[in-house]
Amino acid sequence: MDKKKFAFDKTNFLLLAVGMLVILIGFLLMSGPGSTETAFEPDIFSVRRIKVAPVVCFAGFVFMIYGILRKPSNNQDEDQE
Repeated sequence: MDKKKFAFDKTNFLLLAVGMLVILIGFLLMSGPGSTETAFEPDIFSVRRIKVAPVVCFAGFVFMIYGILRKPSNNQDEDQE
């Protein structure tokens, strides 16, 4: 298959995969037990769930945007001509 037809190269896909992994880690950091009607869980206001996890998720989204907007290099195209 001709590589000129792809919008992304291997590096773009790798950046997208790493960004998705970082976002998944951020969502895992946000998870935990919740409060019920009978018991209050103070862990819902922990620093990990309120500050760290959203920053990790935001960094993952920024990383994915960079992976999408990064222009693939055309070194192979120049060698073939």
